[in-house]
Amino acid sequence: MCELLGISAQKKIRINDLLEIFFSHSLEHRNGWGLALPDEDELFLARESHKAIDSAYLKGILKDDINTSGCIAHIRKATIGEVSQKNTHPFSAFDKSGRQWILAHNGTIFSSGILAPYQYTQEGTTDSERILLYIIDRINKLCTKADHVISSEIRMHSVDDAIRSITYGNKVNLLIYDGEFLYAHKNEPGTMYEKDIDEGIMLSTVPLESKGWREFEQNRLMVYRRGELVYAGDRHDNTYIHDEAKMKYLYFAYSGL
Repeated sequence: MCELLGISAQKKIRINDLLEIFFSHSLEHRNGWGLALPDEDELFLARESHKAIDSAYLKGILKDDINTSGCIAHIRKATIGEVSQKNTHPFSAFDKSGRQWILAHNGTIFSSGILAPYQYTQEGTTDSERILLYIIDRINKLCTKADHVISSEIRMHSVDDAIRSITYGNKVNLLIYDGEFLYAHKNEPGTMYEKDIDEGIMLSTVPLESKGWREFEQNRLMVYRRGELVYAGDRHDNTYIHDEAKMKYLYFAYSGL
């Protein structure tokens, strides 16, 4: 599977060392890397479809000090979708109001009639990109109804409902950023951890350092603004339990073997 890293903080912090540790895990997660740095109304987004540890582009990025109050990073171990630039996380899209969204997913959608129609409109072939398109579609309908302006509370509830609707039978570990909020959700035990940092929070699929980490809350959307928890959704019961046989079947189905 993939790995995620997310940061939301009140003030800028230097994250080069954390990124070095995180991207070193690409020895196993070798099918692509991505880095989104959403700061001061600007979004830096870099993605490549090969192993992060071999990337000259990424090495060049990490040579300079990266001081940021927000981050989403991803390393991919492909399950659904070929290894290509279009299938590399994080994914990005704009809603009707002009708000840019980014999404990174560590998981697999085994079955979802809700997401199926988006296979005909997505750029790549991953189930992860379909999740983002589904969320954007819901937001766009709300924007149209409200003449392009919806409150942050409505936005958070809409994302919560969207995620909840696809969790049954699927692994849905997500980090999402909408230009204001960092959304985080997991529904498999032992697959996301959190750590308090200076006036903020850090989230990672596996602990990046030895101290201070605790398991992230399960089956519940948590939303942060500048390091502060501003929304906690209701818990659901759709815990994902890993099934190796099911994963192998899915892999063979998509690989054509």
